[in-house]
Amino acid sequence: MFAPFHLSIFRSPPGLRRAMIPLRFAIQRPTPQEALSCSRCLIRSRISRPSAIRGFLSSSHRQNGIAENQISALQKTYFSPNRAQDGSVKRLAFHSSSASANSVNSSTSQSASNAPQSSTNSAPSGSIAPESQNHELPHRRRKRLKELEIENGKEEHAISPDASAQLSNYSSALPSTSIRRKFAAYLALTKPRLSFLILLSTTSAYSMYPISSLLTLDPAMTQLPTLSTSTLTFIYLTIGTFLASCSANTMNMVFEPKFDALMSRTRNRPLVRGLMSRRAAVFFAIGTAAVGLGSLYIGTNPTVTALGAANIVLYAFIYTPLKRISVINTWVGALVGGIPPLMGWVAAAGQVATTGHDTWRDMLFSEDSIGGWLLAGILFAWQFPHFNALSHTIREEYKGAGYRMLAWVNPAMNARVALRYSVLMFPISIGLWWIGTVGHGFLVGSTIANGWLVREAYRFWKHQGTQGTARGLFWASIWQLPILLVGGMVTKKGLWDGIWQKIFGHPEEDDDEYFYYEDEE
Repeated sequence: MFAPFHLSIFRSPPGLRRAMIPLRFAIQRPTPQEALSCSRCLIRSRISRPSAIRGFLSSSHRQNGIAENQISALQKTYFSPNRAQDGSVKRLAFHSSSASANSVNSSTSQSASNAPQSSTNSAPSGSIAPESQNHELPHRRRKRLKELEIENGKEEHAISPDASAQLSNYSSALPSTSIRRKFAAYLALTKPRLSFLILLSTTSAYSMYPISSLLTLDPAMTQLPTLSTSTLTFIYLTIGTFLASCSANTMNMVFEPKFDALMSRTRNRPLVRGLMSRRAAVFFAIGTAAVGLGSLYIGTNPTVTALGAANIVLYAFIYTPLKRISVINTWVGALVGGIPPLMGWVAAAGQVATTGHDTWRDMLFSEDSIGGWLLAGILFAWQFPHFNALSHTIREEYKGAGYRMLAWVNPAMNARVALRYSVLMFPISIGLWWIGTVGHGFLVGSTIANGWLVREAYRFWKHQGTQGTARGLFWASIWQLPILLVGGMVTKKGLWDGIWQKIFGHPEEDDDEYFYYEDEE
């Protein structure tokens, strides 16, 4: 039945053949049974058209095996930003392979009337399937799961793996002989984020100490410390505090590898993964303690050195084993956090202390030391909303590892303590302004930051950590502390007075006070 039609095309004039070509390719090709009736027509039907008369769209569809009625779906989804995720656009090679597979599997006895239906059912994967339309994007899936956990009273972990775990993963991926591998493994022992926080609290307290000699413009004050000596002291303080913190954190990991292996947050630490031996970690802790305390002794004063050594002992040998004995460990850990700002304050006080007034009693218990104790009080109080919110998110892991934390021993008390110490931040911050350490700007900024922290702590107490309140309190504490510390340095009392005087000059004074008369003979 197809033979006369095919022969008529090639026996017609060229213009007529070009006009009838689209009609020819629109008609369905014959089945194998029909093609056997005329081999001559079958051969001619396989002859491709010259490229000069082939249309762009029809040729591209034919070469790639894409049907005409499927290109509209491809064009609609081509510019979709998520087409790689929802699978709406596939590689064109897949079209041809799927089309050939469908043609092989089709029945040879299928009639021409059922052909459009079969071609529709065997559409290539380029068309949008119902399941691909309902495919959920990753960010929407995370949002939906988070809302579902909140509705069910569960809490998504508010914290990601700590810096030690991330550095351990990076170290294990490097060659065993690489220097970077060893450096990353030893850096993971130091808990870099915690050490940086301790360093920030120490240096901010050092910067807030009211040393008027550094702000005065009177060159006659030569007996007071110069800017160069204070910069050198600052460098010694920075190095010594960081290394002392590294030593304490390393000893903490040395004592707890088998317990760290039981928690998802700490199971990737270097000693748990075997990136180094425990003996090497012990030598590293001893070395950092010796260099750190030596730097504090040479560059600051013996009182600062004693505080640094006490903090190492308190954290590594008292707080660490106490975590498995009593919930009082949280208060001991808060005391460890309050010592570093006191170290920075005493380091600055030692620079202006005169002979006979530079003992540890004068630096720690004199009237000038009140500011240091208030800064230590801020760090002490901050530990509770921060850690209580953090421990609530992983309370089951703490329980499984045998750590006695308020989050699972007494959840109601855990929330009350977080709220109580959040409120305590108000009078401590006001006290720094009252004694003249900081200016009025700090009073405004600290009130806003502390108000945010108290609001989140109240929600944490009201909902007992559910409905995302633990996560909210955790992140509020993360931002609130730097606001207080950096804000205190920026609004230090007298800091801008010196700059103002240098720009606009000293205020005029009564010249009569500087006239001295001599008796005439």
